[in-house]
Amino acid sequence: MTVLAFLAAAAAPDLTVDPSRSAFPGAQQLQSLIDGLGFWALLAALAGMVVGAVLWAVGHHSSNYQQAYSGRKGVVVSGAAAMVIGAAPALIRFFFGLGTAVR
Repeated sequence: MTVLAFLAAAAAPDLTVDPSRSAFPGAQQLQSLIDGLGFWALLAALAGMVVGAVLWAVGHHSSNYQQAYSGRKGVVVSGAAAMVIGAAPALIRFFFGLGTAVR
């Protein structure tokens, strides 16, 4: 460790982050907005999955392999989107916990 890095680390103030809903005005409204956006995103994923399944079925029955592949891709991408939307709060908590462990 160089002298400059040591001095910079010694002079840095002790900063902490403590997320709290009560410390932020309008936090409840913001939480409601995020919940609503999550609902609409899940509806879009559902619509994408239904459209993809229809394309997949029509492409398969008409021997149109490109259309069947596009429909299958739509089903997989919509499922992955729903999984990410559902896992987003846990992923954020996980990475925040990882960040707070850094010293």
